[in-house]
Amino acid sequence: MAASSNRIMLGPLVAAIDQGTSSTRFLVFNAKTAELLSHHQVEIKQSFPKEGWVEEDPKEILQSVYECMDRTCEKMTQLNIDISNIKAVGVTNQRETTLVWDKETGEPLYNAIVFFKVPMKSKFKFWLKTGYFSPPPDFLFQTEIYQNIEKNCAYQATLHKTLLAKLNNISYFSCFIQHKTGLPISTYFSAVKLRWLMDNVEKVHEAVLSHRAMFGTVDSWLIWSLTGGKKGGVHCTDVTNASRTMLFNIHTMDWDPELCKYVQICIHTFLYESFWTNAYFISSCPHCHVWENFCLGDQSAALVGQMCFKDGQAKNTYGTGCFLHIPVMSDHGLLTTVAYKLGRDKPACYALEGSVAIAGAVVPWLKNNLGIIQTSTELEQLAADVGTSYGCYFVPAFSGLYAPYWEPSARGIICGLTQFTNRSHLAFAALEAVCFQTREILDAMNQDSGIHLSQLQVDGGMTSNRLLMQLQADILCIPVVKPSMPETTALGAAMAAGAAEGVSVWSLNPEDLTEVTSEKFEPQINPEESELRYARWKKAVQRAMNWETTEPVNNGNGVFFCLFVFVFCFLF
Repeated sequence: MAASSNRIMLGPLVAAIDQGTSSTRFLVFNAKTAELLSHHQVEIKQSFPKEGWVEEDPKEILQSVYECMDRTCEKMTQLNIDISNIKAVGVTNQRETTLVWDKETGEPLYNAIVFFKVPMKSKFKFWLKTGYFSPPPDFLFQTEIYQNIEKNCAYQATLHKTLLAKLNNISYFSCFIQHKTGLPISTYFSAVKLRWLMDNVEKVHEAVLSHRAMFGTVDSWLIWSLTGGKKGGVHCTDVTNASRTMLFNIHTMDWDPELCKYVQICIHTFLYESFWTNAYFISSCPHCHVWENFCLGDQSAALVGQMCFKDGQAKNTYGTGCFLHIPVMSDHGLLTTVAYKLGRDKPACYALEGSVAIAGAVVPWLKNNLGIIQTSTELEQLAADVGTSYGCYFVPAFSGLYAPYWEPSARGIICGLTQFTNRSHLAFAALEAVCFQTREILDAMNQDSGIHLSQLQVDGGMTSNRLLMQLQADILCIPVVKPSMPETTALGAAMAAGAAEGVSVWSLNPEDLTEVTSEKFEPQINPEESELRYARWKKAVQRAMNWETTEPVNNGNGVFFCLFVFVFCFLF
């Protein structure tokens, strides 16, 4: 009783489940100060059944969430913090990872597919031949659709209608998908993974036929399980995750019947029942009360956590997007996706996003494949020792290039080598490669949005590398701002949950937000030198193009980074 009476009362608290590709965390924040009070983290094992494939155990993912919740609650109890003050829980997750489970038994029917590699060209030719992914017969003759294709698909903008009519099915259907979803056809997104599961996994095929199968991204699997599972669990998602499936129409903000028809997916018996998560968690923790929840995909949550609510701001979690109030298609190789929708009656905000496949993943490659470093800290020290690449350029296109090129035939290349080049120069070139890729995305953002950034806000694991942050500022020629609180993804999920309808313990009004302390890295080289190095990088990228010509590959075991730029457009 004495311990109970001495509990620390901090006002309303908000928690977040942050489920990523490498770990799961549960974090608790003070809603008034945004202070992180306690957290727990559990690593997630990944399996690699074949080249280019990454899978995870759905049951391990779920168990890691329970463990993190339990351990965090125990830590808070030891600190005499009253956990009954947790008013809401936000969920943020790896977005495109795909699962199918049996709604009667609650058992997963296959591993969660994170990345996988299939020969897309031959696969789509097969699907087109068998009736999958067949555009409507009058597709080429719909004037409105054609105009949207001509306007929105940059790589076909110069084609005339007569030439467009001669394109093969894959080409014009790619435009059809991009118009509806904002996404290119790629194995990265959930629809292709789901179709593969239906075609190649007998348990999934049988469950679909008997109407027992449930499809979801990681958020829906967690929410369904935490809200009762086979005993009435809520099958839902939010629009940020749905927009990454390649089945969601970003104009109507709903599943697209035509796209689902072409993939042969029944909307009502297979896909999510709702796009708004306002359910209740049931935790295994004996101390936990019942909490309301909210859901955002990881990059959207990081955007909110960085408090990017003003025109012309940008954040880089090592990926990218430009937020608008109307759907906009990129003319420069970016994706259109839903940034967030923070309420039933709130408008959706849209984003232009660029994804780069290899950023942080270059570090374990240098360590494990080449053996030139032992730790990530050593990479920074090696690069700092020389302070230059000495003309060496590294394009880490291990499985192709993503935004803004979307070139699956590209392969990694190191060029500009001389007898003087050593491992320190290569370490510097590897860090520069991350910065140059960010510059390419940012240039595309500027051209699409017309907004030239005054600074770039950053987060993610690589931001602990101070040399990288300084190089980023030098290459972009603008300041780079790193917040002192690194958990921006979890913070954003907590902020959205705390601000949700019926909770309202966290205000998202800019004037009410707690100012976060940060460190700013200013450019230290002149723009002419930056442009010269960038021009040489672009030359190296061209050398890497069209290397693998047998079969396009869209995915690899890479670490993505997301750079988000947004501008709010008020229409009158």
